Amino acid sequence: MKYRQLGNTGLLVSEVGLGCEGMIGGTPEHVRQLVDAALDCGMNFFDLFCAEPDVRSNLGEALKGHRDKVYIQGHIGASWQNGQYLRTREAELVTAAFEDLLQRLDTDYLDVGMIHYIDNEADFNQVFGGWFIDYVQELKRTSRIHHIGLSSHNPEVALKAVQTGLIDVLLFSINPCYDLQPPREDFNEVWTPKNYTQPLTNIDPIRDTLYKTCEAQGVGIVVMKAFGGGDLLSEKWSPFGVAMKPEHCIHYALTRPSAACVVGGFRSAGEVYQAGGYSELLDADRDYAPFLKSVPLHRFEGKCIYCGHCAPCSVGINIAMVNKFNDLTKVQDFIPESVRNHYELLEHHASECIACGQCLENCPFDVPIIEKMQEAAEKFGL
Repeated sequence: MKYRQLGNTGLLVSEVGLGCEGMIGGTPEHVRQLVDAALDCGMNFFDLFCAEPDVRSNLGEALKGHRDKVYIQGHIGASWQNGQYLRTREAELVTAAFEDLLQRLDTDYLDVGMIHYIDNEADFNQVFGGWFIDYVQELKRTSRIHHIGLSSHNPEVALKAVQTGLIDVLLFSINPCYDLQPPREDFNEVWTPKNYTQPLTNIDPIRDTLYKTCEAQGVGIVVMKAFGGGDLLSEKWSPFGVAMKPEHCIHYALTRPSAACVVGGFRSAGEVYQAGGYSELLDADRDYAPFLKSVPLHRFEGKCIYCGHCAPCSVGINIAMVNKFNDLTKVQDFIPESVRNHYELLEHHASECIACGQCLENCPFDVPIIEKMQEAAEKFGL
């Protein structure tokens, strides 16, 4: 397993982490098997959105003796009422659910306190304009949570949250299909077949801006729904009409700016081990570019998605990284010092491009790479 920095939190998290969907309705032994497999793979990041008491208790039991080895991301605003899940903004219910979560996990803190999902502007205004955000900040001040997170499926709302400067981590749904779609307050619309009947091209601009803004501001992204609830793995159910492999989905998500960890709701130890082996795969085995190129209706064209197929460069430039750093400068009116430093640390820079065109022959998405290198050289002066 390989590990990545989660934004500016200081947490070094596994590239693949464990979600809780596969624990719902499971026995204590089933949950223990999932947790043991995750730990055996080197997963150290666990996302718990579920308010179901049995899931919380079973996970707490399975993690006994391992608390210091894992980071727990628990959701604030997910409660269990009258035998059912309820997303709530009522103070009494929110605070009671948080205390219940800590008690059942047998811990006195969460590494990330995740504001349970906000997908529309009215909810955003309620959370960030009232008692809820004050409560979450107080939890951080008293070290009951170490970092503030927010989950969302709507890039417009997520971007607003990032721009407040109040969150450290974003839990966001990322996969190639979702990335083609514009912001929608009803998440179900992102997956509705009718929204894929006409050709779509490239990542939606607001999603693209969201990822770059997170990178520029040091907000780490934890990825959910990388497999589209499993539909992307099925030729029958995928909006693309062709099936992706799990490693393709993970790799696509992790090549987005600021993405550090993909959490999956694995339903068996076998699924955990399969996903946990991602870091050990050869680049050719997890390469998603041939798949995206083969999609019959929708296209990623003319814009770098950092797949790396442009390599090898005849003079050794890491073209994908140059493009990524250049793109990260486009969300504000100045070049962030961190981006400049990372660019300067590259072994070779855009100014060394000799315009030989080898990369153009290699690129599957017709990116005007030579123009991109000229732009980056002018911008960074290297």
